[in-house]
Amino acid sequence: MKRPALLFAFLALVAGRAQSPQPAPPKPVDAGGGGSAQNWSMHVFSDAEGYRQMSVRGSEVHPAGPGEINVTDLSITIYSGDAAAHVDTMLLSPAASFFTKENRAGGDQTVRVIRDDLEASGTRWTYDQAQKKVSLDGRVRIVFNAELKDLLK
Repeated sequence: MKRPALLFAFLALVAGRAQSPQPAPPKPVDAGGGGSAQNWSMHVFSDAEGYRQMSVRGSEVHPAGPGEINVTDLSITIYSGDAAAHVDTMLLSPAASFFTKENRAGGDQTVRVIRDDLEASGTRWTYDQAQKKVSLDGRVRIVFNAELKDLLK
């Protein structure tokens, strides 16, 4: 399993667990198999060198059904994966759903995708982990911060 794909495996197990900057224990909401975690975060590091590859955070996460987890205030930061620890991409959304079996995330609310060379936003979005692809379907806005050579040739 590739290390960034651990995000989906982690979210499948997160009900009733939380990692928080405070030393407080996790706050389970429902002892009957479902639950939520408050102020959770997860960090993924490379196997050999231990360089940071990804950080994922949310103010709340809870199961929504078989293989589906809802996240409030989602923040995904993808790093270069080397000693420089350069931020490559950030993905921010006030509400998202993770579909663990499909390694896919998405939502109807807004999402912002931020990179050095562009910033995109929109609604009705999906993120496919396997293809490393974000699709936007509504109110799409893209700002390129790079030179577009020979665009009209």
